Amino acid sequence: MRQIVSAVSDVLRRGRFVAVAGALGALVAGQDARADEGVVVELYTSQGCSSCPPADEFMGELAQAGDVIALSLHVDYWDYIGWEDSFADPAFTERQKSYARAAGSRMVYTPQMVVGGVERVEGNEPDAVVRSIGKHLAMARPVRLELRREGERVIIRAVAEPPLTQGATVQLVRYSPVETVEITRGENAGQVITYHNVVTLWQKIGDWSGTEPLDLVADAPGDEPVVVIVQEPGPAAILAAARLK
Repeated sequence: MRQIVSAVSDVLRRGRFVAVAGALGALVAGQDARADEGVVVELYTSQGCSSCPPADEFMGELAQAGDVIALSLHVDYWDYIGWEDSFADPAFTERQKSYARAAGSRMVYTPQMVVGGVERVEGNEPDAVVRSIGKHLAMARPVRLELRREGERVIIRAVAEPPLTQGATVQLVRYSPVETVEITRGENAGQVITYHNVVTLWQKIGDWSGTEPLDLVADAPGDEPVVVIVQEPGPAAILAAARLK
């Protein structure tokens, strides 16, 4: 944690993001890979949005930071202007709108980043995002979350200390680490853009009262990384997040 907080300070001093290599989880003989914990940064983006490529590039740096779980969610409301986003999902658009409703807003933007489920940053504002990451890293973590793989399943255990005063949702996310797209129409026509940590699945897998330990098993076939997020309803604050690569 000291490493990433130091990097955050460096960002603000030097005016740019410095990617900090984090522990990727070591394989221990006879055991499963250990999960990485981190601050969740959600980028709402679109292949059809001319303002998005700088934010998509910044996500490439965030994806390398050890204490950050960077996730790109492609929305579908730009598809009408001549280019259909190949990663867009109406469910991602609805998630972004849910964040807006929770904040009392009727507007959604691309690009937009949401840090820790509560900090909304419109446009490409790396310094604001990094400040938010540093803030969340400095906060106490109310939920201890552990993951491990067993074949094509992920075993999830969570404990809240102290017990939660309201319930939480448990969500499973899958993503593709890198995707490159040649865009031939729309606002970004002629560009070849690389996207990072492109979400392919965001699925609610359970509700948790937060008063007793949580033990849950979820299907996770294939080779894509697995992220588990424990979040207050709203959507609101992300209480814990961990990833298995």
